[in-house]
Amino acid sequence: MGSLELQTHQPDLEKPKPDLNDDDISPIEEVRLTVTNTDDPNLPVWTFRMWFLGLLSCGLLSFLNQFFSYRTEPLIITQITVQVATLPIGHLMARILPQTQFHIPGFGPRSFSLNPGPFNVKEHVLITIFANAGSAFGNGSAYAVGIVNIIKAFYKRNISFLAAWILIITTQVLGYGWAGLMRKYVVEPSHMWWPNTLVQVSLFRALHEKDDKDERRTSRAKFFLIALTCSFLWYAVPGYLFSTLTSISWVCWVFSRSVTAQQLGSGMKGLGLGAITLDWSAVASFLLSPLITPFFAIANVCVGYVLIIYIFMPIAYWGLDLYSARKFPIFSSHLFTAQGQIYNISAIVNDQFELDQTQYAKQGQIHMSTFFALTYGFGFATIAATLTHVGFFHGREIYERYQASYKSKEDIHTKLMKNYKDIPAWWFYALLGLTITISFLLSIFLKDQVQIPWWALLFACGIAFIFTLPISIITATTNVTPGLNIITEYVMGLILPGKPIANVCFKVYGYMSMSQAVSFLSDFKLGHYMKIPPRSMFLVQFIGTIFAGTINISVAWWLLNSIHNICEDSLLPADSPWTCPGDRVFFDASVIWGLVGPRRIFGDLGTYKAMNWFFVGGAIGPIIVWLFHKAFPEKSWIPLINLPVLLGATAYMPPATTVNYNAWIIVGTIFNFFVFRYRKHWWQRYNYILSAALDAGVAFMGVLLYFSLGVENKSLNWWGTNSEHCSLATCPTAKGMVVDGCPIY
Repeated sequence: MGSLELQTHQPDLEKPKPDLNDDDISPIEEVRLTVTNTDDPNLPVWTFRMWFLGLLSCGLLSFLNQFFSYRTEPLIITQITVQVATLPIGHLMARILPQTQFHIPGFGPRSFSLNPGPFNVKEHVLITIFANAGSAFGNGSAYAVGIVNIIKAFYKRNISFLAAWILIITTQVLGYGWAGLMRKYVVEPSHMWWPNTLVQVSLFRALHEKDDKDERRTSRAKFFLIALTCSFLWYAVPGYLFSTLTSISWVCWVFSRSVTAQQLGSGMKGLGLGAITLDWSAVASFLLSPLITPFFAIANVCVGYVLIIYIFMPIAYWGLDLYSARKFPIFSSHLFTAQGQIYNISAIVNDQFELDQTQYAKQGQIHMSTFFALTYGFGFATIAATLTHVGFFHGREIYERYQASYKSKEDIHTKLMKNYKDIPAWWFYALLGLTITISFLLSIFLKDQVQIPWWALLFACGIAFIFTLPISIITATTNVTPGLNIITEYVMGLILPGKPIANVCFKVYGYMSMSQAVSFLSDFKLGHYMKIPPRSMFLVQFIGTIFAGTINISVAWWLLNSIHNICEDSLLPADSPWTCPGDRVFFDASVIWGLVGPRRIFGDLGTYKAMNWFFVGGAIGPIIVWLFHKAFPEKSWIPLINLPVLLGATAYMPPATTVNYNAWIIVGTIFNFFVFRYRKHWWQRYNYILSAALDAGVAFMGVLLYFSLGVENKSLNWWGTNSEHCSLATCPTAKGMVVDGCPIY
């Protein structure tokens, strides 16, 4: 095990810091405390190790995240897993690869070696960025794959592989083009400090500082391998042998004939009262690993979750019977008729892939479970609250820092980056122009497959161009990223109703390309702090984006064409993992905003027009909190009321369920409050490593189970694999409602 010790000779962490004058020092205290002020420009970055581990990590993460995205508990493998897992491999390669110099014919005296010396932190940073190039802010895979999923799995229509590939690659690369245009405004200025990148910088420094020789403590590498092995072996139990452990809803077992008790106790289809899990994929799915989330964020989410799920929802469902709530399941992302039956979406889609208004009138208006309707309402409120909260609580700070970014002199980090060749601006202009041109051709020659007209594509690009800079500035200074996806859906649904694929394409080209740009800019700032040559960053991000997107669509194409009834939860066996919860919500959004249109749902022709008042309430709420803060400045707890976080606490529900939130909050509190407070040295040494090992172990066993047993449809059938035993949780409780398998009230 000694060859895998996480030790390295790291020159720029060992050098004494130079004497700095006031102009050199970063104006942000957190940056001064976290980022080193030295650099060794001679450290090799274009190494065989970087390319091998970078491409391997990028390919593996793209495959695993896309593979798991279709499962009931979709595990997302983050870049922190790569950050931890590749370090011992890099050190091992530095020990075993030959140091022979190879001369390159035609390049004069130039030569290269497979092993140019110790594995260094700059290689490590590039490998991590390589792996993360395909996903925006840790979402796991290219967002546009969801369009292909709903076309093939839900609408049962066809799209060619070429059109799907172009759609995914252009939406990903378009974000990179926007990032290139904004880089000089939000990356180089010292006041644009990107708080989220400091977590990565801290972890890189922790991993690359020398381990002491205390034999009484387990090395990080050994701990990682032990935890990885345990996670790998254990996941065979909830992943195959005893799947009921994914959601232990004991209330349903005790009250096996009570609809209300099962609605309260089901962790998958109800309010999850007392529901727990022994499955790490259920803990880390949707909300990512709780081990890497600061406790203050966990606490805010917990407060909002409790208020919405355990106070507001019972009142709305049992007390007010809001929107005829009892006619529908208490927790569901499906769409229903007024009689409580599943809405037949395929019946209202005509041969032109548009809304068949005759069939729509025959089936009647679309209804949602009250919880699903309220999630949209809280989504409206969250958007409005985010804008006013940032404006009132951080507006002056953002303005001052943006102004200071032009007035202040270069800090030490920007000066050190002058040692490297910058990226020519025309690289980004050419990339952006080529991407828009290809997207434009897609909207003209393959319009029958993607629906989006050329003018809507230009409109989407205009939205992305206008909002990328302000959203980036907000993120760079406050660590809050306003989500405008619902706005893009709403606007396009009003402009062009009846076309579901055009709506989701507009959202991806408009909002998601902007979100991707913010993610790329965050990586650029990480490279800025870690002193990575800019041109190396450009190539790694660009190649990684193309490579990851290609693997994403290839895996999606394979699974969509090989798993019978994938995503059709009503046709799949009870213990099938291929229910596609995220794509179900994406599909419903395409129906609500695109096919039927917001006017027939949230407008004057719809049932849920009162939900629009959430925009007003969300906008006013932070202003009231701000006024109280100004009136009572001595009350330090008032500014801690973060309404965007509280209102958006359940933003992932559905598809996330209550058992996901319960487990995430409990585990996060244990590790990031109790362990962090009372065992801080253990937390500092092992916390992130444990998170990476748990993620990786589940991922590897999940893939192994699929290829060894899932492909052959070999499954176990006993009480422990028959879901969570809460079949009555989906029953309505209104008088006279007739639903198969449910009692009649």
